[in-house]
Amino acid sequence: MKILILGAGKMGSFFIDLLSFDHEVAVFERDAKRLRFTYNCQRFTALDEIDEFKPELVINCVTLKYTIPAFNDVLPHLPQECIISDISSVKTGLKEYYEQTGHRYVSTHPMFGPTFANLHQLSEENAIIISEGDYMGRCFFKDVYSRLGLNIYEYSFEEHDKTVAYSLSIPFVSTFTFAAVMKPQDAPGTTFKRHMKIARGVMSEDDYLLQEILFNPYTHDQVSQIRTELKELLEIIDVKDADRMKAYINKIRENVKAQK
Repeated sequence: MKILILGAGKMGSFFIDLLSFDHEVAVFERDAKRLRFTYNCQRFTALDEIDEFKPELVINCVTLKYTIPAFNDVLPHLPQECIISDISSVKTGLKEYYEQTGHRYVSTHPMFGPTFANLHQLSEENAIIISEGDYMGRCFFKDVYSRLGLNIYEYSFEEHDKTVAYSLSIPFVSTFTFAAVMKPQDAPGTTFKRHMKIARGVMSEDDYLLQEILFNPYTHDQVSQIRTELKELLEIIDVKDADRMKAYINKIRENVKAQK
């Protein structure tokens, strides 16, 4: 298959490496410097180069903020039968956009990123394939993700954003809270250092990505739960209620145990 990757960032480069030995792959990236370490693929910096390539599938790997603008740029250069796809972590507005393009589409979300995941050992990571996309497009990504050993789930666009609101907004907000009250430590403990590593990773993400995850319409209720739990914990601390603290810690342990 002839596959065009949009963007030569971390995830774009990952998909180039992943697909280029089984498919004819090209990458479109306006910043030529980002193409220096790509290999085994055609490298395009001008839109008219796409015309001759005639891709059968486009995988949009650009930063979330530019996902739709990147599609708008390349659509006039794609064959009508070309399937377009994204790997965005927030799908708000994408269903409506896809349906007005006239192209077959597929939307997926690898639930891992280069910041924390070991891209060579992904058997404990997950991927979501949106059930509302093109059947053959879904089959393609299901095969790709299966070969990586990922755990695959199929959700609608709405179900996806509800899942992201839970699985990303809670750890992001928890990390924000930790980082906001953090003070420099001369001799940090192991737990502090681990949290610090997570905080550095989260804060290295694109500002727009963090914003869009937190502005997800389903995020508010998740953040409200954090506020409720913090209020209860503060009450226990204030009165130094050992029995209540023990019950609270046991509740947390059960939650952790229940998580796969």
